[in-house]
Amino acid sequence: MAAVTGKTAAKGEKPASGSAPGGLKGLAAAEEAGKKAKGLPPVHLWNPEFCGDLDMRIARDGTWFYLGTPIGRERLVRLFSTVLRHDEDGKYYLVTPVEKVGITVEDAPFVAVAMTVEGAGREQVLTFTTNVGDETVAGPDHPMRFEIDRETGEPAPYVHVRARLDALINRAVFYDLVELGVEEEHEGETWFGIWSGGVFFPFQKAGEVGT
Repeated sequence: MAAVTGKTAAKGEKPASGSAPGGLKGLAAAEEAGKKAKGLPPVHLWNPEFCGDLDMRIARDGTWFYLGTPIGRERLVRLFSTVLRHDEDGKYYLVTPVEKVGITVEDAPFVAVAMTVEGAGREQVLTFTTNVGDETVAGPDHPMRFEIDRETGEPAPYVHVRARLDALINRAVFYDLVELGVEEEHEGETWFGIWSGGVFFPFQKAGEVGT
């Protein structure tokens, strides 16, 4: 795969020395800020000028594309994911200390690809791992939600990761999740749902399960 750079080099021409992936000049500074914070870059504190939209897309299956080509370098995808921000305007941006660019997200920006279970019943705790290596424990601060895909009629389960960024729970993990489901009274009706972190997350009314 060709290197992901800020512009497409002409045939036989090498990308400019020092050009940043995706054209983000502040990406290295953002990575360094994350290292200093011993965690994720503090994108919520940065308010740089909007520099326009970038031809970058996150597909529903979690694949990142740049200029229509999948980004194959996992470390680069991870780095991009750490500077991703979902603002109050409903749009997604990559944010560094010096720039802010818009990108397209088809569904949720992350995909939950693994789940671990501790405890049982109301004491159950579910921890999800995303395709970019984040871990999130479902509970009051990281709720799960369940929607029905309008086109397929199939359930679309999500778990909150951080700061308005959610992960779509993939099918294999969802099947494991359903095995943990129980029926509980919720808002005066019986619902089928999942317990985690002391919270019951309703999935579907009990009478509608399997219909």
